[in-house]
Amino acid sequence: MSLDTDLVGSPGPTRRRRWSSADALLYAVGVGAGQDADPAELPYVTENSAGIEQKVLPTYGVLVGQGGLGRPMGSFDPAMLVHAEQSFDLHAPLPVEGDVEVTSTVTSMVDKGSGALITVESSSRTADGVPVVTTRSSMFVRGESVAGRGAAPPTAEALPTTSPDAVVTYPTRPEQALLYRLSGDRNPLHSDPTFAARAGFDRPILHGLCTYGITGRALIRTACESDGDRLTSMSGRFTRPVRPGQSLTVEVWNMPGGIRFRTSLDDGTVVLDRGSAVVA
Repeated sequence: MSLDTDLVGSPGPTRRRRWSSADALLYAVGVGAGQDADPAELPYVTENSAGIEQKVLPTYGVLVGQGGLGRPMGSFDPAMLVHAEQSFDLHAPLPVEGDVEVTSTVTSMVDKGSGALITVESSSRTADGVPVVTTRSSMFVRGESVAGRGAAPPTAEALPTTSPDAVVTYPTRPEQALLYRLSGDRNPLHSDPTFAARAGFDRPILHGLCTYGITGRALIRTACESDGDRLTSMSGRFTRPVRPGQSLTVEVWNMPGGIRFRTSLDDGTVVLDRGSAVVA
């Protein structure tokens, strides 16, 4: 088994990515929006509420930039791949219905000793070249070694040691992963107990990007005064798995250089660390 380092720096084929109002609504429900009947979330989960215009959660931007490179990254056991880091930069609020062209590039493959870290950057633009969203994803392939190429993303600064300015807790549902997967990520790690066992888990785990989306909702509520259009950038590092049904607590710091955050389980286990966000 091996990774194809020749991919580093070479853009993949441009892909077309389209989404509808229903896709945006399904994603919002998949990351738990609307569960606590917060009226501020109605724009994300309904399209026909009186006096309310439908909007798209900004974290949906990470799905806009997904779809793969259009070519394999090498030969390895997919059960050994986990999501390591994720970020997005929105150039404008996402429209309820969209049609973009996405180009993805492997920017680095780095040996980390216990595995290989692969980073992919995707740029999504309209047909006439207007930038919509830029995303960066890092994936860790356990047990793989690689002759490194490209520079790994810089490590984010440690979080403040002061008390957070805001704390919010959201539950997840036992079937959360089965709902979230309908937005496109059909990785059996999140639905098939046999596949999850191969990866070393006692049962299917929640998608990292579902945790990421739930965390984004907390940032909108606490740092954006419930106005999702103000959340223009967000990044974080996945550190531990989440089981569907566990609750997620998001701590938020308002710092001079931007928003910092982390997400933890009830027992204090950190699952999304060294987070940063830009609020307009």
